[in-house]
Amino acid sequence: MKLVIVESPSKAKTISHFLGGDFVVRSSYGHIRDLPKGDLGIDLENDFEPKYIVPTKAKKNLTALKKEAAKADVVLLATDPDREGEAISWHLAEALGLNKKKSAQKVERVVFHEITKGAIEKALENPRDIDQKLVDAQQARRVLDRLVGYKLSPFLWKKVARGLSAGRVQSVAVRLIVEREREIEAFKPEEYWSITAFVSKKNQDLPFPASLFRIGEKSAEKLEVKNEKEAQKIVKDLEGVEYKVIDLDKKETSRSPHAPFTTSTLQQDGARKLHFSAKQTMMLAQQLYEGIDLGSEGSRGLISYMRTDSVTLSQESIAQASAFIKKEFGEKYLETRRFKTKSKNAQEAHEAIRPTDPARTPESIQKFLTPQQFKLYNLIWRRFTASQMAKAVFDSTAVDIKAGEYTFRANGITMKFDGFLKIYPTKFEEVTLPLVTVNEILDLKELKPEQHFTKPPARYNEASLIKTLEKEGIGRPSTYAPIISTILQRNYVAKDRSRYFSPTEIGTMVNDVLVKHFPQIVDIKFTSHMEEELDDIALGKIKWVPVIKEFYEPFDQLLQEKYKEVSKKEVTQQEETGQICELCGGKMVKKMGRYGHFIACSNFPKCKNILKTPKAEPEKTGVICDKCGEGEMVIRVGKFGKFMACSKYPKCKNTKKILAEGQEGSIAKEENKE
Repeated sequence: MKLVIVESPSKAKTISHFLGGDFVVRSSYGHIRDLPKGDLGIDLENDFEPKYIVPTKAKKNLTALKKEAAKADVVLLATDPDREGEAISWHLAEALGLNKKKSAQKVERVVFHEITKGAIEKALENPRDIDQKLVDAQQARRVLDRLVGYKLSPFLWKKVARGLSAGRVQSVAVRLIVEREREIEAFKPEEYWSITAFVSKKNQDLPFPASLFRIGEKSAEKLEVKNEKEAQKIVKDLEGVEYKVIDLDKKETSRSPHAPFTTSTLQQDGARKLHFSAKQTMMLAQQLYEGIDLGSEGSRGLISYMRTDSVTLSQESIAQASAFIKKEFGEKYLETRRFKTKSKNAQEAHEAIRPTDPARTPESIQKFLTPQQFKLYNLIWRRFTASQMAKAVFDSTAVDIKAGEYTFRANGITMKFDGFLKIYPTKFEEVTLPLVTVNEILDLKELKPEQHFTKPPARYNEASLIKTLEKEGIGRPSTYAPIISTILQRNYVAKDRSRYFSPTEIGTMVNDVLVKHFPQIVDIKFTSHMEEELDDIALGKIKWVPVIKEFYEPFDQLLQEKYKEVSKKEVTQQEETGQICELCGGKMVKKMGRYGHFIACSNFPKCKNILKTPKAEPEKTGVICDKCGEGEMVIRVGKFGKFMACSKYPKCKNTKKILAEGQEGSIAKEENKE
């Protein structure tokens, strides 16, 4: 009998459909061993050796797995094809006693990047040993994060408030958000003006826009109209001048499809297009990878492994896509291509995220999927299929129009061939210009000067934060979602109605303390360097213990020095408010807690009176409600931040969301508001 062990029951169910009667498939339900929760769990005197334990919830399952393993001739460890999966296999082998020389069972590691019959059969034909280099890389990350978390958190308790936590990569993410917020607060908008001429052919009433492009020899890059005075001077100069076509530039342009998804780009598009959190995207992707019950077909894995930073595609998947495209759309829509991974450290998996069978269209299996699963599968399927389709082709026209010493430019674009856009539409607006010729005189219909102000940088949302983390080399594909979940859960950042992040009071304080006392820990370049060293461990270039030692010794020395400094709080822990406790008559004081400031009785713990933060009076806007026409729109604060609402609530339930500063527009109507 052959025992196959995987991480999850759903994965076990799918795999069992492809294996014969001499195979038994069981699940480990994730990690079977871990570091203890209430203790550092690392032997600092013995090369940072981790002290692993079997969690209580895993003991019953481990006992069952031991019984199954004792009956098996071969134990096949088929956990996920990344460092975490390799570590789970190693822990299983250790916990089940399979690494012992006297073990009667043969132990093999099998790896596949999609759960299909062909991939599993190929993996079974090519077993290997557990890759200790990958295990060491995962173990080094775990030890590093444990050392930072367990050593820095008590320092935060001493300096700010009890119950706070510090994380190696999470703290860097918080720093990015805090610094962006300060950029926004310090930003001073600058005025500028645009001037648009609406012109048409002679005796026609079909005007098209042309933007001021050049003044004399000053090009568009250097063109600046800074204020109304300058704009009005230009308007005056243009009074009564002739608008003459002086140049035409017609050319054919094309647009190529994107590479298929990596973990990062999937999470970014999941946020932008589907409004999924990174955590939700990965949860759904895991379900699609491990298997969905397709009725008479049984459980089938629908996508390849979803934790990857590679855009490589197998020849087999390209061939399958080619056959599907030719059959469904015709030869002219086919253009096979391979993509090269730009990330120098890409090694988590061999392929991009793709459907296991391109012929399995989203519509053909929609009835078996939840609405969320369908949306994500549809996105993955279309992105992959489009990557093997022809370019979209456009006709582009630029018309330069001379008016005195000023030159205006009109741009037009029309689609000639849709190509990959047939199944993967992107934002595109056709602009058709009338047929004009050089030296043709045009009629001016309107000259429109418009005032603008420069905008501050946008706050991070999940998509832009993940993009920045990837660009800066902070974390790896498997860590982006946990990073964001952690900083939200710890209340270091908040997400508003528009899904943009802003730092909380406590998040800002924690960041400032870490930046002041441990700048290296929250330094982007240092964190990126640590990731590179973890990659080198995985490649076998360096050993993990020296890496941890090189980090820990100066870190521990600095920590001890900081503890010797004056042990006062960075933030005043107690401040009198002038209020009297209504329960015991003591003084009410302002305190700092893990969620920020609060007001409580100074006689705590004898008196546990805590005042709820009074609700702020709604801010008036002077805008009349466009729904009832009676109430005034006021600014209120809700669970997701500020929003506008009618003052006649609950009689009138009109609300509008306020976009984060730096986003387009200021107010947009809230959709689907309960």
